[in-house]
Formats: sequence, structure tokens, C-alpha cells
Amino acid sequence: MRLYDDRLRSRRAPLQVGGIRCACGARFVTGLARLCSALCVTPERLASYHSYTRKHSVNWPLYHLARAFLLPFFLVYFRLDRRGREYGRVKGGVIVAANHRSFLDPFVAGACLPWRRPMNYMAKVELFERRWQGWLLSRLGAFPVRRGESDEDSMLTARMVAERGGAVCVFPEGTRIRRGTLANPKRGVGRLALQTGAVVIPTAVLGTEHVRRGWRIRPRKVKVRLGPPMTFPRAEEPSPALAETVTARIWPNVLLQWEDLGGLPPMRRAAVIGAGSWGTAVAVLLARGGLEVQLGARTSERVEELIDDGENRRYLPGVPLPESIDVRPASAIELAGLDLICLAIPSAQLPQAVGAIADRVSSRSAVLMLTKGLIAPQGQLPSDYVSERVRARGIACLGGPAHAREAVSGSAALVLGSADEELRVQVGEVFDRAGLVCERSRDITGVEMAGAAKNAAALAAAAAEPHGLNAAGIAVAAIWRECIEHAVARGAEQETFAGLAGVGDLTATMMAPSGRNRRAGELLGTGTPAAEIPGKIGQASEGLDTVPLLADTVAASGVEAEALIALAALIRGDLDVEEWMASLRRVERDRQAA
Repeated sequence: MRLYDDRLRSRRAPLQVGGIRCACGARFVTGLARLCSALCVTPERLASYHSYTRKHSVNWPLYHLARAFLLPFFLVYFRLDRRGREYGRVKGGVIVAANHRSFLDPFVAGACLPWRRPMNYMAKVELFERRWQGWLLSRLGAFPVRRGESDEDSMLTARMVAERGGAVCVFPEGTRIRRGTLANPKRGVGRLALQTGAVVIPTAVLGTEHVRRGWRIRPRKVKVRLGPPMTFPRAEEPSPALAETVTARIWPNVLLQWEDLGGLPPMRRAAVIGAGSWGTAVAVLLARGGLEVQLGARTSERVEELIDDGENRRYLPGVPLPESIDVRPASAIELAGLDLICLAIPSAQLPQAVGAIADRVSSRSAVLMLTKGLIAPQGQLPSDYVSERVRARGIACLGGPAHAREAVSGSAALVLGSADEELRVQVGEVFDRAGLVCERSRDITGVEMAGAAKNAAALAAAAAEPHGLNAAGIAVAAIWRECIEHAVARGAEQETFAGLAGVGDLTATMMAPSGRNRRAGELLGTGTPAAEIPGKIGQASEGLDTVPLLADTVAASGVEAEALIALAALIRGDLDVEEWMASLRRVERDRQAA
């Protein structure tokens, strides 16, 4: 041990390669941080901290001094809002089961307990590396825990504190969750409650995650709420299953306090409006992700068909609908109380659908856009159109090369775009649980513009293919380039077009033999009027609806849109295929000359 300690202290030690700086002065890559902590905090020191907590709980003069300073500071600087304090006035051992957002959580939770009841709490072992800091934390109620492993010493200390009538704070999530809703708990709190028979007080803390930025402590509103105490029969050696059962009873009460404070609730209930192939696939994925799902079809006849068949034979045959999916007419969807509303509506029909639900959407609901294209008459992106008309708490969109059948098979990759970080986390976790690869992006403009661009480019490629692969390549390049220039001018990130939402989605669409836009482009290239194409392919083509709007929008923004304008003229019937191809070659020659 001394040999390694000497090497760590040496400034020329070869392990000093950057990453985390330990208290001993060495720098480490992240993977060696735990080893460094183990070397710096010796077993003897760890044992001394546990021994002090088990015997004394806190240093009473130091505890009262710290509380006398911190409590007024919290009340004034953080405007600390303490609710349910009467529940903290219980006798005997107490376990405060709280969510964990910040290093301040134990202090603000302890401020809700009476002065005569100091609170002990687990703190990561890294905080005890510096001797003076470890000593101070120990005297103020902290005792070390080795995270990521079964630390029986810490559990024993917590048990001894509770059994002798003290108060111990436990964070069942196991680590700090800085964004989104609460994470799933570990079973340790249930085990501790059973072993000690102590009263459990479910507690929620909100706002501490916004207090610290670097070393700055900012004045942000902090709220704490204690819930009604809970008790459980004592069991000396509870089984893991029994401990999980008790934890599963405690944690919903923590969530209740959390939501009462205004914390973000977990995703529980969702609705998908639009029972096409993609809408059905997303409904199945959300159900697999653990949500209660309503699937809204256009007519009662379609609803009966889906229920009787147990699948969507028209658009997604062979994929059974889970029993947790409630199929009903879209007009009968219960929007009140939903956490997520998914709009799987073609772009041309989106205004009508939004008008039917706008007044019924709660401000606590989020909206997930599955529409790809632009919205008439102004050529708005779907998320922009909906955000102006629906009072949702956040808007997200789905992009990427996922096709409906591949998505439900679990072999697809998605891109979830949203400017709301917490919404990205929540919805992304649902798709993660459903078995998909879900990339998160803050560039919602780029993800939606890439979806519109790939529809236009795929349509152009299929229409040009009878004239040769080179012609198809020219069509794709010209359309794609104009769309990227326009998107970047609107604030999108160019990298989005180089990733899954852009090139990935474009490639998948062009290679899909039964894709709507490819089939529409093939018919368009053979001279079929655009108005007849949806009836021939049996579905709406986003590309046919989007290209005229996209051409007008790009041209109006000041970006050159010659290729898009020519493709729009082909769709309207103002150009035949030969004239369109000639215009594409002219556009390419002019670009090269410039």
C-alpha cells in the first residue's frame, strides 16, 4: 500500500495522464478513479468514519452551529419551501427515502426535521479523500458508501442508526438524477425498512439541481415535501423479492410528493392519433416501453376492423397489437391526463387534426410529431405549426431510417429531436426499453428538415431512374444540396444531415422497394399525373405534398431552389419528364460553371 501511495504522490508518476484529479494530487482517466479512491481512503479511515456514525451520529456542537448558519441561509437565499414538516415529528427510528438531484439534498431534507433529530446520510467515498473534508462530513452526519457495489458496511451503519432511534437519509435511485423525472429505485431501502422496522418518510426535493453551476451557488427556488410515514413488519433477513416489494410500495409515495411539488411526472399514458403503418408501429413500441396506449383510427369501422383482427392487416400485417393498446376512434381519445400525444398524420391532413384536438390538450402533455413534410399554406415545419396552436409542455419529433416493420422487430434506429432536454430523456428512455437504438438530438429543426428533404430527394431519384442511375444521382444531389442550404440558414446543424436523420434516412427510403415516396416517384417518372398516384399506391405520399411547399419556402428564404422548383413543376404537370430532366442537367451545368 505504501509503495503505491508513494507512486501516486510523485509528480512524475506515469499514471498522471489526465481525467480526474484525486485528493493525493494524481490525475487519472475515469476508469481508474475508483482505484485511486481506494488507495487514498484507507480501510482504517473508512472504518473510523463508520464507527463514529454508529456511536455518536453527529458532533452536536458542530451540528448545531452548522444548522444555525445553514437554515437561515436556505430560507432566504434558496427561498426554501418546506412542506409536510409535521410528518417528521415521529418517535423512534426514521428512514427518509428521498429522490436525489444535488449534493444539497441531504441538507435541505434534514432542515425539515426537528432540531433535536440530526440526520445521517450516505455520501460517496470520493468525498472523504481529503482528510479535513472527510472529518467534517463525518461530524455533520455523513458516512461513506462505495457506489456501484454491494457495500455492507454502509448498510450496517444505516441499520444501526435507525435501530437506535436515529434518522438516516437514503437515496433509493443510487445516484444523482439531474434531469427529467425520477429514476427507478434500488431495493436497498426496502431491505433497510424491513430489517429495522423504522418509520419510512417518503420525501421529494425539487430545485436543488439548478443551484450549482461550477463553483457558483445560485439563488434558485428549492422545495421539499415530506409525505405521510409508512411502516412495515420487521424481518431480520428479508429476501430480495420481499425487499423489492416494499421498495415498490415506498417509491410511488415519493413520486406523489414529487409531482405535488411540480416535478416532472414519469411517462405513463400515451395516445397515437393515426392508425397507419407508422402510427401503429409507434403505438406497439410505446406499449413495449411500458406505457398505456390509446390508438386512434379515423372511423368506427376501422376501429372494429383493428380490434377484430388483433392487428393492422391493411398497413402492418403480421404484427399483433398488445392487449395494453386501447383502439378507439380518434375523436374519442381521452386527451386529459395524457403524458404523450403522438401525431401520425400526413402533412396535408395535419391542420385538420390539430384543430380537432388543440383545445383538449393539457399543458402537462408533450407532443411527439411523426409527420414528415411541411404544412400548408406557409410551409411550416410540423413542430412549429403545432407549437403555435397547442399548449403542450414540449414538442419532439422522430426521424431516422426506421421503417414500421423494422421498428417493431427491434432492428431499427431512430433519431429523437427536441429542444427540451428533459423530454428527450423521457421519451428516449421509453424507446430504449422498447428495444430500439434511439439517438437524441437537440436539433429539432434539422431532424424535421432532413425528413422533408429525404422525401423530396427520394421522389426525385425514383422519377429520374428510368433515364439512368447518373440522372437519379444528379436529381438527388441537387435536391439535397438546396434543402441543406435552406435548413442551415434556418439554424439547423449541418451534421444532422450527415447522420441517421439525414443520409441514413435518405438511403433507407431510396432502397425500400415498397416505400411510398419511391413508388410515387416511379409513377411520376412514367408520366402518371400526381393527382392519381395516391389512389394507385393506396396511401398518401409525403413527397408529393411537400415538394411544392418546400420549393416555395426555400425560394422565399433567398436560397437557390431551381431543382426544387423544377420538381414542383413536374408534380403540377407544368413540365413533362423529359423537360424536367433537361432542367436538372442545366442546373448542374450552371452550378459547375459558377
